[in-house]
Amino acid sequence: MSTISPHMFLQPDGWMPAKGYANGVLAEGKMLFTGGLVGWNAQQQFEHEDMVGQFAQTLRNIVAVLEAGGAGPEHLVRLTWYITDKQAYLQNLRAFGQHYREIIGRHFPAMAVVQVTALMEDAAMIEIEATAVVPAEAPQA
Repeated sequence: MSTISPHMFLQPDGWMPAKGYANGVLAEGKMLFTGGLVGWNAQQQFEHEDMVGQFAQTLRNIVAVLEAGGAGPEHLVRLTWYITDKQAYLQNLRAFGQHYREIIGRHFPAMAVVQVTALMEDAAMIEIEATAVVPAEAPQA
């Protein structure tokens, strides 16, 4: 994996800083897209019935797909979350933040959270799509 920064966070002049996400990201390199990943394990079995547990597993699944593509969490430029229960999300923001920092780190790409009535997997409470950009390697000297 490259240590070159793959992106630049965009903060328009005069805007209040975004908290926990970026308003925009400028990136250049190879693009990696995940499908909508849910909080089940590698055998497609849910180990958690709560949104927080499923969220942590979903982030682990994202990291696994990134690694399969030669990327890491630092290459994320966008996350789109689909949740089935806005209140469960809002009531657990601290737990979400803790799991996020443990699994992804202190890297906050552009993000959107959308409440939906249901997901394709009946037991799923959260689904996340991720986009990462892996920078080209630095020229050899």
